[in-house]
Amino acid sequence: MEISRFLLGLCVFIHFYRSVSAESTCKLKAKFNLNGYKDVEKKTVVIGGMFPVHKRIASSDGNTSRVPVSSGCEGFNFRTFRWTQTMLFAINEINKNDNLLPDTDLGYVIYDSCFTISKAVEGTLTYLTGQDEAVPNYRCGTGAPLAALVGAGGSDLSIATARILGLYHFPQVSYCSTCSALESKFQFPTFLRTIPNDKHQSTAIAQLVLHFGWTWVGTIAADDDYGKYGIKAFKEQVEEAGVCIAFSETLPKVSSPGVIQRIVKTVVEATAKIIVVFSSDVDLSPLILELLQHNVTNRTWIASEAWVTSALINQPGVSSLLSGTLGFGVKRADIPGLQRHLLEIDPYADPLTEEFWEMLFNCTLSYGKAVRGVPDGLCTGTESLAQLNNTYSDVSQLRITYSVYKAVYAVAHALHNLEYCEKGQGPFNGNDCANITNFEPWQLMYYLKNVRFKVPHTGEEIYFDEGDVEGVYDIINWQFNSNGEISYVTVGRYNGSAAPEDMMTIMNDSILWNNEVLEPPRSVCSENCQPGTRKGIRQGEPVCCFDCIPCADGEISNSTNARACILCSYQDWSNDAHDTCVPKIIEFLAFGEPLGITLIIISAFGALVTIAVGVVFVAHIGTPLVKANDPLLSFSLLFSLVVTFLCSIVFLGEPQHWSCMTSQVALALGFALCLSSIMGKAAVLMMRARALKKARATAKAAAKAAKAAAEAAANSGSPDVTNTLNNNNANAYANPEVDSLTCAHQRAIAAVATIIQAVACTVWLVILPPFPIQNTSAQNIKIILECDEGSVVFICCIFAYDILLALLAFIFAFIARKLEDHFSEAKSVTFGMLVFFIVWISFVPAYLSTRGKFMVAVQIFAILASSFGLLTCIFLPKCYVLLVKPERNTEEMMRPRAKPRDGTSTGTSASLATASTEVNATIASTAIDD
Repeated sequence: MEISRFLLGLCVFIHFYRSVSAESTCKLKAKFNLNGYKDVEKKTVVIGGMFPVHKRIASSDGNTSRVPVSSGCEGFNFRTFRWTQTMLFAINEINKNDNLLPDTDLGYVIYDSCFTISKAVEGTLTYLTGQDEAVPNYRCGTGAPLAALVGAGGSDLSIATARILGLYHFPQVSYCSTCSALESKFQFPTFLRTIPNDKHQSTAIAQLVLHFGWTWVGTIAADDDYGKYGIKAFKEQVEEAGVCIAFSETLPKVSSPGVIQRIVKTVVEATAKIIVVFSSDVDLSPLILELLQHNVTNRTWIASEAWVTSALINQPGVSSLLSGTLGFGVKRADIPGLQRHLLEIDPYADPLTEEFWEMLFNCTLSYGKAVRGVPDGLCTGTESLAQLNNTYSDVSQLRITYSVYKAVYAVAHALHNLEYCEKGQGPFNGNDCANITNFEPWQLMYYLKNVRFKVPHTGEEIYFDEGDVEGVYDIINWQFNSNGEISYVTVGRYNGSAAPEDMMTIMNDSILWNNEVLEPPRSVCSENCQPGTRKGIRQGEPVCCFDCIPCADGEISNSTNARACILCSYQDWSNDAHDTCVPKIIEFLAFGEPLGITLIIISAFGALVTIAVGVVFVAHIGTPLVKANDPLLSFSLLFSLVVTFLCSIVFLGEPQHWSCMTSQVALALGFALCLSSIMGKAAVLMMRARALKKARATAKAAAKAAKAAAEAAANSGSPDVTNTLNNNNANAYANPEVDSLTCAHQRAIAAVATIIQAVACTVWLVILPPFPIQNTSAQNIKIILECDEGSVVFICCIFAYDILLALLAFIFAFIARKLEDHFSEAKSVTFGMLVFFIVWISFVPAYLSTRGKFMVAVQIFAILASSFGLLTCIFLPKCYVLLVKPERNTEEMMRPRAKPRDGTSTGTSASLATASTEVNATIASTAIDD
């Protein structure tokens, strides 16, 4: 009390000193212009309140040549006026309650913040100092103690007032300030609220967006702490989950048509169909009106609690724009008696109520104004509020209103606990209790932080967890009827304190979307990439904007929106849709398939024909033709051809270790025996051809000598000289060197050449034998079962050796091609080798250009073709004589034919008859010619 008297005396002294001294240094710099309600006379405790009854402060002309005056307010808000009346109703209800503060009469001081920070600060200073001419740090007066401030409206207003109130440890209980920044007890130590923290709402909106699979959304936020903090928390959560922000706009706090036009253009041009708005109804209203002018439709709006049930937004004609809106509203409740209180207010009680009445009924309560014709007439004061369908009297969606109601009761219960503190058991120093008629704000703050009570009529339990209440919301859907009237339909619920899987419950079937469709709208920058494709990020665009790139062959994606394709294992390949790995086709040239059967038949046919030729030779083994061809060498040649025919069958079927080794080795040895036998034959033919040529030259020289001798004898009269010379020449050249290579030599050549190949093959099989492999690289969709040759060097050397034998045989036969006989042996060998080379030269490009089982088929065809070529060229002429022309199978036919006069050869090759007979025939022929 001493301190109060001192302060009061100080205030009186300051006021007196200022009035009597023009030179005083203590001057009043400003006088506030505040509207509101006040009832403090004979009250025990005073509760403060602050509500944005008006939307803005009136604009000034900016004239600095006169004393500045605190601006008035304009734009009456019926919804927030209902909040103000709710506080008055709650205080009156508490004063009548015998169980709550029965011995205490509550008063109130309520100011209009005009939805601006400056007015909120004016009201706070006035409330703290107790006078219109505020003196900071002093409260001049002897009235009832101040309890707490209920307010001050929006988050930015509460932040401003909370900073001032926190300096004095003065409690503040907010009913609609949800900004998450206010949870900081370091900055706002005395701030409490009966509405959930926006961190819950941001999470709830994020989960709603994710629930419907929207990945491309736009955001609009008010240019204040409420909008900035709320939308920031939302963005962080959805972007972490892969959602992209198509655009992000900020609503101006003051009228700015240019900015609104730009935002409208952004909304119209954007492809995002979902727009999240964190704003108050006052800030959002200009944008909604402009969007209606542009006839914007086909958008789904996600509303924050500040405008989700606002009548300022829900104006006639907004159904095409806002139909299907989803939003989060704080808890709704029915407050019995509130509507009656709202309808029974006295229009003459105070200036605010008078302005409300005049705005509502478009008349004036002042006779002076009515005489001047402003506005339309004089109000009677008895107009019926019940007959009007007005936001003020609408109690169907009491959400913020209910939060105001809870805030007043929270202060009342804290005061009740303070008043009925048991002496000696108090919470303060020395277990003291505070006095209800003279307590400090920080003492009430203790009780407010620890208050726990149930709200009348609803039974909801209220307590403050670090200054906040539970984050519980209703999910509200705007549904319009055929008359264009809005219905706020609750389609779900969110509880931020529940388990993660139980936080949100939503009834999808109950939601009516924009254009009255039941299916949720799609809002994506790019459609989902289906299985079989992967996401390809577009440079310079958000991650939600991407191209769907088909997976490459051998890769799959089996999920939607895969970031990368999965490589199939070496045994698998991608299907046509590239969404599943399927086993590769196992390919090899099987016995049972048509191509395999065909090759087997051809191989068997070749082997049987070869055997048949052998049988023919055996049947005619004693004939001159067979004898002249060295039967053993002929049989070895036929045996090698049977081997080559039959080894081609080993190439068929699934490769095994034995088949890989057998096929190539049998082929190499078969051709080695075949070609070495042919080479032996060709070598003999070549030697005899060269010997015959030499014998002919000698015989021709002898014939000329005989002719000369005969002429000399005739001249000398000795006729026997010619005969003697002829006999001597014939005897001298009857046995030319044509038998330098005998049958034994031919067989030795064949045997040695074959043994060399056999040794090489044995070394190959011992060191690096062929083995079966699964070739997965030749063809993507197939696994080709084939033989790996083990060593490229070995197989090249082995078949190079066969090529060498073939070249030697060809050269030998080619040299002996002009040896004349009745069977053209040398030419047959030459043609056979030509066929052999043509086949294998053609084989190389054909083999290299094929893959899989067709490589095996090409190789078998080459083997069969070359074998048939050799069999046909070498043995067909002989079989023809043995079977068709047996009369030519005589010793006489084994002899060479006489050479014509012109020197041309009428035969096509040499026989194996004795060369001496041919030499004698040549000498005789020469003698006749002469």
